[in-house]
Amino acid sequence: MSRAVLSIGSNLGDRLAYLKTVVDALGPRVCAVSSVYSTAPWGGVEQQDFLNAVVVAEDDSFGEYDWLTLGRELEAAADRVRVQHWGPRSLDVDVVVCRTDAGEVRSDDPELLLPHPRAHERAFVLVPWLDVEPAASLAANGHTRPISDWLSDLDEAERVGVHRTDLVLVDHAPGAEDDPGDRR
Repeated sequence: MSRAVLSIGSNLGDRLAYLKTVVDALGPRVCAVSSVYSTAPWGGVEQQDFLNAVVVAEDDSFGEYDWLTLGRELEAAADRVRVQHWGPRSLDVDVVVCRTDAGEVRSDDPELLLPHPRAHERAFVLVPWLDVEPAASLAANGHTRPISDWLSDLDEAERVGVHRTDLVLVDHAPGAEDDPGDRR
């Protein structure tokens, strides 16, 4: 069994629809979906704000490379073009962490670095992740710390660029408990 934390984002076209394609494709593998956040672009490239969210998913038959492959397939279906590093994109799907029955997967493969090497520096990953796994921890720089600690270490300007929206990726089922962090 593997459980992955996926950071998803879009700042081109119908941003919300692109994010929904990820949740729809994951289907019953979805364990939790964060709120949708509007976030300032990261990396210094002038562009439109992103919509970002985090999805936690599980699949007994998936390994870490299966999550990567699925993410790339969804990006390709959204006509993602990799023109400029940290530039605009229709859909970005990043595997932040992957855990199996053997524990947290670590990978130094340039195709799939795990845990994601910059997740601890990005409020647009940490804030939505806190929605769905407030007790989660993340390994970075030789330390494993709660994601809330990594977030509090970020510059204020990084944190204030992340705003919760009223947008949702999955409608509540009738009678479902109103928990904004679990939008299955």
